[in-house]
Amino acid sequence: MSNEVALTFEDGVTKIVKVNPMETIMEAAFKARINLPSDCRDGACGTCKSLCVSGEFDPGDFIDDAMTEEELERGYVLTCQAEPQTDMVIDVPTTSEVAKTSAADFEAEITQLVHHSETTISFTLAVDKRADLAFLPGQYMNISVPGTDQARSYSFSSGPKDEAASFMVRNTPGGAMSTYLTDRAAVGDRLTLSGPFGTFFLRPPQRRVLLLAGGTGLAPILSILEKLAQDGTDQPVHLVYGVTRDADVVGLEILDDYVQKIETFTYSYCVADPDSSAEQIGYVTQFLSEEHLQNGDVDIYLCGPPPMVDAVSSWLEKEGVSPTNFYYEKFAPKGSTDDDETGSPLSEQTLSEAGDTVSASEAVSTMETGQLSFTRQDSMAHLDARMGLELAVTELLMGRLSKEQLQHYRRLAETVSKMLDGGEIVDAEEFAKLNEEFHEYLFVISDNPTFLDGFRRLHVHNQMVEALRNGAWIAPEIEAEHFDLVEAFENNDLDQAKAVIRAHNDHARQTMAKAVA
Repeated sequence: MSNEVALTFEDGVTKIVKVNPMETIMEAAFKARINLPSDCRDGACGTCKSLCVSGEFDPGDFIDDAMTEEELERGYVLTCQAEPQTDMVIDVPTTSEVAKTSAADFEAEITQLVHHSETTISFTLAVDKRADLAFLPGQYMNISVPGTDQARSYSFSSGPKDEAASFMVRNTPGGAMSTYLTDRAAVGDRLTLSGPFGTFFLRPPQRRVLLLAGGTGLAPILSILEKLAQDGTDQPVHLVYGVTRDADVVGLEILDDYVQKIETFTYSYCVADPDSSAEQIGYVTQFLSEEHLQNGDVDIYLCGPPPMVDAVSSWLEKEGVSPTNFYYEKFAPKGSTDDDETGSPLSEQTLSEAGDTVSASEAVSTMETGQLSFTRQDSMAHLDARMGLELAVTELLMGRLSKEQLQHYRRLAETVSKMLDGGEIVDAEEFAKLNEEFHEYLFVISDNPTFLDGFRRLHVHNQMVEALRNGAWIAPEIEAEHFDLVEAFENNDLDQAKAVIRAHNDHARQTMAKAVA
């Protein structure tokens, strides 16, 4: 029996391939004409290393130079060796263009139009070659507006296995798609879709799930609920659905049906308008309880406008709740399209003017999907713990380094320096790697397994990769402090070394704080 593996690329494109028994992910991808990064195909180089977001697999054979056992435990996979044991989702560290693939285009016909209210419209499509349209529950498509050169980004409200494809969208007066759907659209019209896109999708539930929807952000949540209804789950699932006015409340009968289909599912809704007739008046954060949050042992999926995403994030931090996972989809910010409708692909002119300042995923759509990390305090604690270990290993090694070791220590500082340009990082991933090698060196040569294991368990390198980006700000003192520490060892000056380590930690905290913010 084959397994489906979703390959999500950095530009937001998702491709789903079927992998047969005794077949590697890379072999299946090549058969589907997707060129995953590779050099050796023997588990020896690590070029194809990707992150498994969900699913189980046989990792196959590999050497430490390609991938360590520690990386395997954190979910990394070599696509040239791994054989899926279940359906999987994999983050591939490249763009779809580099992999010589792209978002697929589909033709479809409108089979149903529903005007729920003055603010919300749903439409259902019969998609040509429906079997070829594979998506993850929560993802979106770019849909061309008939009679124009524009497109809009909308999330599926239907499940991945549903024969029809459905969408629930906000009616924006004067909007290109809204005007079409309100004034001209009719059953039988043909539409063109491109995608799927986005990293906002359901992961297999391993703990309590909290769904938060603002307005037509209910659409991808409905797709997620359909997937849960089809697969079943024993994890509690609760939805808080928030709107601005009573007229915006739609789909309650659909949610009632899911209460019957999913034994563990409950929901509530709230209306912000103080004159509402709803039982719950206010914002979604007012109706989150300890039962829903479980002191952070929860996966949160939030789809709504940017202020809602920011408000929920700020509220959680204020309450001291750090959810295990927090996935979000933000509607396009106001002004991102000519008429304030939800996201759309950037025009060729905009891309040309923006140059390298626009990422591949931003070019696909002004819709924003991602994962929030509540790790600022953890990052600071880990940096402080690293400082403590470095102070200890410095006391142990001061005056004991050979001439060759001191020379190598200085070379490591020089290699880190090459990744910096004044106060900016040239290559974030390479900087994090080389910076880790510099800080790890004293532990490696200390011949003290306890120190070395303690340092590696802090995973400061992973936090840097997550937080820093190319061109990110870095405290300007950091580069010189690497050389200052080497010089302190060369001069056998323990007090100077300790002072440098403490100052370096302060500047590392400043850098990380700004990056996380």
